[in-house]
Amino acid sequence: MAVREKAGRDGAGREKAGRPKVMRMSVEQPLWRALAGYRVLTMLYALGFFATAYDGFQRLWVAVAYYCVLFVWTLATLPWVANAASCTKRFLAADLTVALAGILLTPLADTHERIQSGGPTLPSIWTAGSVLAFAIKGGWRWAAFASTLVAVVNLVERGTPARDTIHNVILVWVASIAIGYVVEVARASERTLARALEIEAATRERERLARDIHDSVLQVLAMVQRRGAVLGGEAGELGRMAGEQEVALRALVSGGLVPESREWQYAEAVHAAGESAPDPVDLRTLLVPYATSTVTFSEPGTPVPLARAAAKELAAAVGAALDNVRKHAGEGARAWILVEDEPDSVVVTVRDDGPGIPEGRLAQAEGEGRLGVAQSIRGRLRDLGGDAELISVPGQGTEVELTVPKDTRTTRGKAERR
Repeated sequence: MAVREKAGRDGAGREKAGRPKVMRMSVEQPLWRALAGYRVLTMLYALGFFATAYDGFQRLWVAVAYYCVLFVWTLATLPWVANAASCTKRFLAADLTVALAGILLTPLADTHERIQSGGPTLPSIWTAGSVLAFAIKGGWRWAAFASTLVAVVNLVERGTPARDTIHNVILVWVASIAIGYVVEVARASERTLARALEIEAATRERERLARDIHDSVLQVLAMVQRRGAVLGGEAGELGRMAGEQEVALRALVSGGLVPESREWQYAEAVHAAGESAPDPVDLRTLLVPYATSTVTFSEPGTPVPLARAAAKELAAAVGAALDNVRKHAGEGARAWILVEDEPDSVVVTVRDDGPGIPEGRLAQAEGEGRLGVAQSIRGRLRDLGGDAELISVPGQGTEVELTVPKDTRTTRGKAERR
């Protein structure tokens, strides 16, 4: 798998960058080619064995008819084992039927003495190709199913569980399951690598866009802010709004956030990595819009995965905390949002430089029916199994620490049982 960047030239002959293009190559494709070769070689092996021992068959015409079918079937179905898409369930069932039929026809074609002495079945080792097709297509569970059927039919064909029969059955069973497991691991690794390359390519493109935005839009917004502050009046208000947009845009282009169009890929990556939260979302994408000229947003450099419902509730609690800052500390008060990604939880701290909350004021407000902090903040966190801690010192501002566990399903179930 490789990443290539397409580059072109503009009208002035300068090289211009294009969106990085990710080229994918399946790691399992060589397995399908090897399987096709294996089927042909084992078919020739079965025909060669028959050619050297045909005079010992008691019903020669049964063996000849089966080998004709096996020869035509093997060559005609080579396109079906070219890749996973063409190898359908219907083909796998028909292919395994051909192998099992050959095993069951062996007592009709061959002599009882040669069967009891450990002679091969009509398809011989060609049967393993059918089982391997199940392993490559569906993983170790499909391989276990197919190899178990082969084992049962082999025991029926022999009549008695001879040592050689049991040895061959166990060998096919273990080998097919091992190959199926390796295929599943290879596919998971391929998906993880593909997502990593997608994120890397998107990051490089975002960095290029950030440079262009910095050289144009951000500078214009900064100039409007400065000029508006000098002119005052309506121009000052326009400058203030331009400053807020500059801060929000700067946080967006420099934060390294996962794009919304790739959010589903990020969710699959988190699921493949073993995260328990269903339908995860990067919490930073929900909090970055709160960044303004008076609100500073600080975030980790890597995604902060959280279940979508929990992330929305946590973002709403942060919004409620900022509303309290504007309402009680004034429009000019500064606030800071800090996101911390702990191993088992996510902690978001909202701090301001306002006058603080007098002691007992929250209990008084709750008694008067004003439940902003009790319901909008603590209620949301309690429903998620989290916790909201408020620390306020008169004259030194207020700090709200919101803690949400990453596995909200377990904690919510415990809360409901209580």
